[in-house]
Amino acid sequence: MTFVKEIIRKYLIPKRKPPVWFYTDFEKLAHQQSETQSRFALSSTDFYPCLTDRTKTTPLDRHYIYHPAWAAGIIARTQPTLHIDISSTLHFSTMLSAFVKTEFYDYRPAEVELDNFISDRADLTNLFFAQDSVQSLSCMHTVEHIGLGRYGDPVDYDGDLKAMRELARVLAPGGSLLFVTPIGNEAKICFNAHRIYTATAVVDTFTTHGLKLMEFSYIPQQSGAMVQADPATFKTTDSYGCGCFWFTK
Repeated sequence: MTFVKEIIRKYLIPKRKPPVWFYTDFEKLAHQQSETQSRFALSSTDFYPCLTDRTKTTPLDRHYIYHPAWAAGIIARTQPTLHIDISSTLHFSTMLSAFVKTEFYDYRPAEVELDNFISDRADLTNLFFAQDSVQSLSCMHTVEHIGLGRYGDPVDYDGDLKAMRELARVLAPGGSLLFVTPIGNEAKICFNAHRIYTATAVVDTFTTHGLKLMEFSYIPQQSGAMVQADPATFKTTDSYGCGCFWFTK
């Protein structure tokens, strides 16, 4: 079997035929409709099987549930008049715009139209903002991808370092940078998904560019609450988790 065929066999999920309970539930619903006032068209031609949602608890991506909540909490404390986000999860910026004027920039700009919200294109390795000009800035679960080509950006081994340098450059004195990235005990590249950093490597990079760490919090990969930690002594039993860093200049 070729390498490509093995990848297809392993990672592409085949179409599933609905189980018996799906048809039983449909018949029950159709019977209930026949005994009440019909308000909807109900036909097997409109089947849209959702077969994996019968779970005991609500599924969640721990990284993407916890880190936006962490960032929103800090922004609620700092109360900026304008917040600029570079390529974090779009849900964070759009929800934040209900309370704070928000600008969202990405290598692939988002086509979103909301009051108090601007979306446009930016290259994180060469930001157009003036030096020392951004008072409130976030870049969360983004830099680990820069330079790996995953999102159509140029392959660049040091693309992440260029991005981190740019974030430090544009941050205003006294301003806040909220930075989130995968953290583990060993630095590695999981091509072409992301990089994993050590906590000390992230802190050392930003302090070299004149920033000061205010807080480091860690989101465990499997279970447990978000915890504050000391980057210098941080260790994890996870293959990697989510590191949340609050820097100021």
